[in-house]
Amino acid sequence: MTLDDLRVFIAVCRSGSLSAVARELTCTQSAVSQHIKRLERETGIALLERHPRGVIPTSAGQLLHSAAAGGLGDIDQALRRLRDLANGEGGAVRITTGATTVRHFMSEAVVAFRHRYPKVSLEFQTAHSSRSCFDALLAGGLDLAWITLGEPVRGIEQRPVVELPWVLAVAADDPLAGKSRIDIADLARIQLIGLPENATSRRRLHAWLAASGIEPASDTSVADWDTAILLAELGLGHALVPDLPGWHGPAHPGLRLIPVPELPTLWTGWAVRRWDAMSPLARAFADTVEENCDKVFPAGTALNEA
Repeated sequence: MTLDDLRVFIAVCRSGSLSAVARELTCTQSAVSQHIKRLERETGIALLERHPRGVIPTSAGQLLHSAAAGGLGDIDQALRRLRDLANGEGGAVRITTGATTVRHFMSEAVVAFRHRYPKVSLEFQTAHSSRSCFDALLAGGLDLAWITLGEPVRGIEQRPVVELPWVLAVAADDPLAGKSRIDIADLARIQLIGLPENATSRRRLHAWLAASGIEPASDTSVADWDTAILLAELGLGHALVPDLPGWHGPAHPGLRLIPVPELPTLWTGWAVRRWDAMSPLARAFADTVEENCDKVFPAGTALNEA
C-alpha cells in the first residue's frame, strides 16, 4: 500500500468514477483500477461497489476514506508549505470555488494580492457545490475554498465573511417591479427560476420556504446565480437569489431587485482544513479577500436601497 494508492482511492470516492480520475491524473483507467485492487488485496475486503453509472465506497471503503482523507490532506499541506519555504518568495495558493465567485467576491483582491506577491501563483479549481469544495479540501492539494456556509462538516473549519440578504430579481417591466418588498406569502404565487442543483443556497432556501408552508414552484433550473439573474432580466422568469453588488447599477438596466426581508440572510466565506496549519501565503490571500469584501459589502448597508 502506497500513498499514491490512497490518493487515487480518495479521488475515486470523490468523483464516483474511475474514468474521471484517470482523465484527471492523465493515466489509463486500468492504472487507476490497479491502485484500488492493491488496496483491496492488502485490506482483504471490497472497498468500492461497481454500478452502471460509476462506483461508490462500501462501508469498509467509507471507513478507509474518512481516515485516509484527513491524514493525506495534512501530509500534502505540509509538503506544500515545505515547497513554499524552498521557493522563498515564490509558491502557490490553490483555491476551489464556484464559477462566478471570483467575479463577485475576489476580483479586486486578486489584483491586490498579485501586486503584493508577484512571484506567487493563484490557482483556481471550479466546483459545482459547497459539498464538492469540502471533498476537494479533504482530498488534499488545495488551500482554501469559498463556499456558501451550511451545516458543520467533519474535518473542515468554516469562517463566515459576507452576509447576503435575499432579493427577488425581475425584469424592469414586470408587474412586480414596482413593489418595495416581497413578503413570504407572495412567493407562493410566483414561479421561480430554480437555483443550481446540489447548491447549499438552494437547499437552505427550500428549507426556509418549507418552514413557512411554501413549496417553491420552478419551471427551470440554472447552473449559477448569474444565469438566474440573466433569465430574470430577459423577462423569462423570477429569480430568488442572494443580493450581490455586481447586479446593481448601469450594467443591468433592465433588472429590478426587490428585497425579501422575511428570509434569513445567507452567509458565504472560507472553508479550510485547519486555519492554524495554513501557509502564510494562503492566509495572506484569505485576509486580502476579506479586506476587499469589507469594502464591497459594507456592514449594515442595504444593497437593494442603493
